[in-house]
Amino acid sequence: MPDTTTGFGRGSTDAVEIRRARRTDCPRLLELVRELAAYEQAPDAVIVSLEDFEEAGFGLSPVWRALVADEAGTIIGFALWYVRFSTWTGCRLYLEDIVITSPRRGEGIGRRLFEAVLSEARSLGYTGMTWQMLDWNEPARRFYDRFCPRYDEHWVNCHLDL
Repeated sequence: MPDTTTGFGRGSTDAVEIRRARRTDCPRLLELVRELAAYEQAPDAVIVSLEDFEEAGFGLSPVWRALVADEAGTIIGFALWYVRFSTWTGCRLYLEDIVITSPRRGEGIGRRLFEAVLSEARSLGYTGMTWQMLDWNEPARRFYDRFCPRYDEHWVNCHLDL
C-alpha cells in the first residue's frame, strides 16, 4: 500500500488528517494499543514487541494495514485491519482495532476512521467487514450501531495461544 497523505475524509475545517500509517508511526500505535488494553481490563495482554509490530506491518510480507488520525503531527487514533478470506464470501476486511485516545473520544474522529476503512474495503472489492467487541463495552456498541451492523448470535469466537 503506497504511503499517501491525501487525507481520507479530511474536512476543510477539521485539523485532524486521516492518512495511511507509516513505519515511523508504530511506536505511537503501540502506545494506543496499550491504552486500549488498559481500558479493556487487560493491561498485561499486549506482548508484541515494537520490532515484530513494525515487521508485521511494514516488512517484506506485511499482514496488516492501518489508517491514522493525525493532528499536527500527533497521532490521536488509528484503525488497523487485515484481509480475512471466507470460503463462502471471498475477501473480507477484518478490523482488528479502532482506537481513539481517551481524551479525544466523542469528537467524530472514530467515525471518520471507520468510514475511511469502509471506503478502503469497498475500493479493494471486499465483500464485507468483520470485527469484534467486548460484550460489556456499551460505548463501542453505541458507536457501531450507527453503521447498522448485523450481530452474530450463532457463531462462537474461539482461539488458541501458541
